[in-house]
Amino acid sequence: MELKGKRVVILAEEMYNEYELWYPYYRLKEARADVTLVGSGSSENYKSKSGLEVSVDTSADEISAADYDGIVIPGGYAPDLMRRYPSMVKLVKDFFEAGKVVAAICHAGWMLASAEIVQGKTATCFFSIKDDLIHAGANYVDQEVVVDGNLITSRKPDDLPAFMRAVIAGLQGSSG
Repeated sequence: MELKGKRVVILAEEMYNEYELWYPYYRLKEARADVTLVGSGSSENYKSKSGLEVSVDTSADEISAADYDGIVIPGGYAPDLMRRYPSMVKLVKDFFEAGKVVAAICHAGWMLASAEIVQGKTATCFFSIKDDLIHAGANYVDQEVVVDGNLITSRKPDDLPAFMRAVIAGLQGSSG
């Protein structure tokens, strides 16, 4: 199918937004991508804001961006916890610098700011963290999905259909 042979990382940490993790997970699986759930290393299981548990496959310090085609960062409050782990921040930066798909939705903009990859980029996020992106050098716009090179951003769960169409298109165009 559309992503057969593509390998994608989805990050997880406590207080993730369940829609923003599970919708991409199953949409990518449906498209035949190989999906790896990656945590900070603080646990093997993480709970969403509503208590839904996810078990990760590995931790950020155990993988390399070189082995994957893209990374998806869900929102919720998890990105504020993720960015406390240098290996998670480095992983995001490594994907970006390698020209691979970096997809962030909602509060995941915090990870982009911490990875220092939004300077001069046009991006969107949940409105309450737009100042964080602006201060990190991004050109903030209020749109359901923004694609600027290999960076794909969206605002909230309602934007997931547009977000995942952009993510899949980006992965289809990546050479891996």
